[in-house]
Amino acid sequence: MRHILIIGAGRSASSLIQYLLSKSESENLHITVADLSLALAEKKTGNHPNATPIALNIFDAEERQVAIKKASIVISMLPAHLHIEIAKDCLQFKKHLVTASYISDAMMVLDEEAKKNNLIFMNEIGLDPGIDHMSAMKVIDEIRSKGGKMLLFESFCGGLVAPESDNNLWNYKFTWAPRNVVLAGQGGAAKFIQEGTYKYIPYGTLFRRTEFLEVEGYGKFEAYSNRDSLKYRSIYGLDDILTLYRGTIRRVGFSKAWNMFVQLGMTDDSYIMEDSENMSYRQFTNSFLPYHPTDSVEIKMRLILKIDQDDIMWDKLLELDLFNPSKKVNLPNATPAQILEKILTDSWTLEPDDKDMIVMYHKFGYELNGEKKQIDSKMVCIGEDQTYTAMAKTVGLPVAIATLLILNGKITTPGVQLPINKEVYLPILEELESYGVVFHEQSMPYFGYNPDLF
Repeated sequence: MRHILIIGAGRSASSLIQYLLSKSESENLHITVADLSLALAEKKTGNHPNATPIALNIFDAEERQVAIKKASIVISMLPAHLHIEIAKDCLQFKKHLVTASYISDAMMVLDEEAKKNNLIFMNEIGLDPGIDHMSAMKVIDEIRSKGGKMLLFESFCGGLVAPESDNNLWNYKFTWAPRNVVLAGQGGAAKFIQEGTYKYIPYGTLFRRTEFLEVEGYGKFEAYSNRDSLKYRSIYGLDDILTLYRGTIRRVGFSKAWNMFVQLGMTDDSYIMEDSENMSYRQFTNSFLPYHPTDSVEIKMRLILKIDQDDIMWDKLLELDLFNPSKKVNLPNATPAQILEKILTDSWTLEPDDKDMIVMYHKFGYELNGEKKQIDSKMVCIGEDQTYTAMAKTVGLPVAIATLLILNGKITTPGVQLPINKEVYLPILEELESYGVVFHEQSMPYFGYNPDLF
């Protein structure tokens, strides 16, 4: 019997746990699901004979190490900053480790020791990061194998509400951490390279610089730039590429509307608002508007944002109940961003019958035999319900498949890594197709840099 320890039984672990339980008989697996909440671990394992739910406080070193010692391989589905102590225990007890999180500097420090002990520390093996790496490298490697030279790579991903559950003016609901949505784009200018020139977009104008995309059967989308599009340039082997851009997908019109919050200052997380606990939604909104002896909050808002009463932007603000004098914030010592998150959660929480949707879109521009070409690759995944969401499927399934491949000796390269090698991405992408995570590739006219125009 081979023992898999999963630490963290949150929303993203649902499909991961279900996959491994479904393979437990044929693969001789026993799955231990550990969470601070025993009830949650019990719910996710569902009395399966090959599963053991346990309560685990990961800050209790002795308790954590006892669980890790028993495992053949460890999966951490915790927030990224909590992986490192687990990783150190895995080194001590010679256990492989799999996470869906970005590789932190602290994790990268463990690379040499992991290699010395022939241990695989697989990271960034979820959705974004994860499926984006694998699907991109598959096409990039195919282009290179034919002798092609990469000219352009653009990659977009978004967690959205499915069309059948899209029933608000923003065409958006929270399918992942709301705080990350509210703080998106902060912490420095977005950086990318376009036609050989470095480009920067400050936070204040980020949501007014969007690119438009179309996905057959699902309509039009827009994308705003991620903070650092160049992070993976060297990792992907694209140091000489002319255009490299990564962005976040939303429905058309979202970014323009979101920019109202940015311009008002409602997304600021750097200071605490006085008496926030007793503040009404209307008072919160008024806090960002100038004083006027007679104008209402609504009039001041329209004037400062330069929007007419019949503008759809105004209807979007009204829909969020921002001017309600009765609703209280009920958050002590809160920042503007925290209060905005609370207000948005009232309107953008998925209903029990709602479904979410993941959209991923890659563009590859390249030159082959003196001819410029382009490939567009698109993937749409719709969730089943509130447990087996598209987000849970696209984050959890790659983690689960990679774990089994490591256990079965199909992935053998040791060290701290992300899934950009063929031994990792080929079998995972192939199996993901059987779960409805399918990329459709289409050859397109090349729309990139034309030197005759410059």
